[in-house]
Amino acid sequence: MRDQSPADASNNNWVNQFLPTAFIPYARLARLDRPIGSWLLFWPCLWGVWLAQLETGLIPLSQTLYVSALFGVGAIVMRGAGCTYNDIVDRDYDGKVERTRNRPLPAGQITVKQAWAFLIVQCLIGLCVLLQFNIQTIILGVLSLAPIAIYPFMKRFTWWPQLFLGIAFNWGVFMGYAALASNLSVTVGLVYVAAIFWTIGYDTIYAHQDREDDDLIGLKSSAIRLGDKTYIALWVIYGLSVLSFLAAGLMAFAGLWFYLIMGAVALHLAWQVLNTDINDSDKCLAVFKSNRILGFIIMMAFALSL
Repeated sequence: MRDQSPADASNNNWVNQFLPTAFIPYARLARLDRPIGSWLLFWPCLWGVWLAQLETGLIPLSQTLYVSALFGVGAIVMRGAGCTYNDIVDRDYDGKVERTRNRPLPAGQITVKQAWAFLIVQCLIGLCVLLQFNIQTIILGVLSLAPIAIYPFMKRFTWWPQLFLGIAFNWGVFMGYAALASNLSVTVGLVYVAAIFWTIGYDTIYAHQDREDDDLIGLKSSAIRLGDKTYIALWVIYGLSVLSFLAAGLMAFAGLWFYLIMGAVALHLAWQVLNTDINDSDKCLAVFKSNRILGFIIMMAFALSL
């Protein structure tokens, strides 16, 4: 079992090295061996947190750090829950795709009933974290379940499941903002739009790893729809993301550091487009993973503008 890691996970990860054998399928189901998704869920939460700090300017740093820590725990738990749910829904398809055929459910390492039980446990932990926030954030957290629930089915019906992933995955922008501010603003909406474009871009790159297998089994994705036009589309999508971030900065009266760092963000996104090879899965995965650092850089754009 320890040498049956999914194709995009290293056999030398901490899950394989340190966890008891019985726990490994559950850790893989929650993607604990591949933390990139937790980072991509976590950073938008912190963008919202630091945007609220920027716009209000009255929040104690200790409170900001406290809610940030809660979002960190929540991102790990709820990303795991989302992946578990996704794998339950996609279990029949995952066995037909090279990258996903060694996931715990299609590989027979865990039963569907066990996966559902594990999902419930993760959701209960997530609920405990959510209840530490104010009522606005709790309501937003409950509302986030709708896009999370429908996302796994979108690849069956639309060429743009990446859009629905962006809607679900970046909901934390609203939650992070609401955790510190009394009301949502137009500015946080612009950051949410920027984050959605960002997700469409990086997940289109990621989806090229499965393009041929998905096409053969009848699944849809932006990678299949765009094909060789992916590069042009990425310039447009990432450009719209940067413009949305800049518009949010203007509305929030962000300082010079915000725009300097956004320049670096734009350069990194350009690097992603130039270094993406849609026919090379390893390059697609490497470019995709670089967004972990980019999310941190965007957070610093807001944090240093205080």
